[in-house]
Amino acid sequence: MNIRLSAIEARIIGSLIEKQVTTPDQYPLSLNALVNACNQKSNREPLMQLQESEVKWAVDALARRHMVVEKSGFGSRVPKYQQIFCNTEFGSLKFTPQETGIVCELLLRGPQTPGELRSRVPRMAPLPDPSVIDSSLASLAARAEGPIVTQLAREAGRRDSRWAQLFEELPADTAPAPASEAATSAAPVAAPANARADLAARVEKLETEVAELRSQLELVRRGPL
Repeated sequence: MNIRLSAIEARIIGSLIEKQVTTPDQYPLSLNALVNACNQKSNREPLMQLQESEVKWAVDALARRHMVVEKSGFGSRVPKYQQIFCNTEFGSLKFTPQETGIVCELLLRGPQTPGELRSRVPRMAPLPDPSVIDSSLASLAARAEGPIVTQLAREAGRRDSRWAQLFEELPADTAPAPASEAATSAAPVAAPANARADLAARVEKLETEVAELRSQLELVRRGPL
């Protein structure tokens, strides 16, 4: 995965994805609305105080890289911007709704644990099962074209490791999780699949035995020929 974003670019992309999903009637965003979205005090970490000129410069840079496009409504004189970073016909990044929510939250808030994501992603996508977060993280980390996220080494005092998106450089005080730790964390995702396979095999065996018993019982009922 060779897409690299600065901190401001990541905030812009994350803000555009968020508003596209959560407030579609107010999307695309004007430059002023985009600045406010980048600087809002809720659902953001770290907080930023970006100037309009900074956001405009970054938006123009993203437009040149085909990640943002200007799209104004009919009769509108105010330029408005929308993301073509993911889930569009213009790019190769395609995510499920849950994966989109995870990527967006990581762009807006930085590294987070699966538990934190489970509490935050539902505002952007339904979670039919809490394990969807774990399976989605595993899928994003194992994409054929390159990982989108990575698991960080577990910090002292934390029960769970945090996950980070890889569009930005990892924070200086973080490091990817050792392979053994990552494998251990991934085990709960694989376990249900293995359990289902074992259960299916046992059911198939029992069904075969029941069929044989029924056949033998039928022969007994018929008696000697």
